[in-house]
Parts: sequence; C-alpha cells; structure tokens
Amino acid sequence: MRKGFTLIELMVAMSIFIVVMTISMGSILGVFDANRKSRSLKIVLNNLNLAVESMSKEMRFGKNYHCEEFPTASPPFTTPQNCAPGGKLMSFLSSDNLQIVYKLNGTTIEKSINGGSTYIAVTAPEITIDDLTFYTLGALTSDTLQPKVIIKIKSHAGTTDIGRSDFTLQTLVSQRVLDI
Repeated sequence: MRKGFTLIELMVAMSIFIVVMTISMGSILGVFDANRKSRSLKIVLNNLNLAVESMSKEMRFGKNYHCEEFPTASPPFTTPQNCAPGGKLMSFLSSDNLQIVYKLNGTTIEKSINGGSTYIAVTAPEITIDDLTFYTLGALTSDTLQPKVIIKIKSHAGTTDIGRSDFTLQTLVSQRVLDI
C-alpha cells in the first residue's frame, strides 16, 4: 500500500494547477476589461443621449432655423436658412426668445445662448465627436414645408483599437409651431 506521492506526481499536479490558474486568471481579466469597457460606453452613450435630447427639445419648440455649411461664419445667425447638403452650425430662436447656436468645436459639441458670442461644452471630455451634421429643410418662410432638422452625430469612445467603440446617432426634429 502506498503512503505518499512521488516527486514526479507532485510536479505534474503542480503543472496542471498552474496551467488551470493561468487560464482562469486570463478569463477573469477579460471579464474585468469587458466590464470596464461596458461601463465606459454606458457613460458616454448616456451623455450623448442627454445632449441630443436637450438639442432636440430646444429645436422642437424653437423657430427661425438657420443652418451654416461652414462654422466659420460670424454671428448673427438670425435669418432662416436651409442646409440640405448638411451644415456644421445650427442656430434658432428658442421659446424663451434666446438665439441658441450649436456647433462642433474640435471633438466637442458646444452651445451658445447669446447668438454665438460665447460657447459652453455640451458633451463630456470622455466622448470624442468625429462629425456633427445638421440637415435643415423648410426653414424659409417662402416654402410650404414644415421646418425640420436632421441631426447626425458620428463619434467614438475609447482610445485604443481594442477598446474603441464607434457609433452613429441620428434623429429628426420637426418644429412644433405650425409654419403657416
């Protein structure tokens, strides 16, 4: 009858244990990485969703939509103007009679409540906005279209190829006030 293990049996058992633990640790680290990426993506998407909801609500109750293809134009942006090919700056008169302006500055969406004199960031620094485009139709008073704006945002979260998540968000906003 045998009372102990040989040295070879102990070495084989330790080797199997080390292999199993290495694979297990790799799986655990992968789960932690996926959880961190998921949490980061959730924060970014919540921030972007809040920014788009805020923009949409203000535009829905606004009027005198003015879209500029090139954001280098200087204020005031008070004359209604369509932008079918897409613009980088959107201005409108809010329900509180404030001239609101939205534009992309670098990788951040910015908002002005004084007609474009000063801007504040609307999106968090964790999110990178690659492109912001406004398509405006029916803004002119001479047409028979109800004013509407399509907002298209291309962005990404994360910096490395493995941790980077690209997404595109698009929404349609129609002016609430009848354009008669």
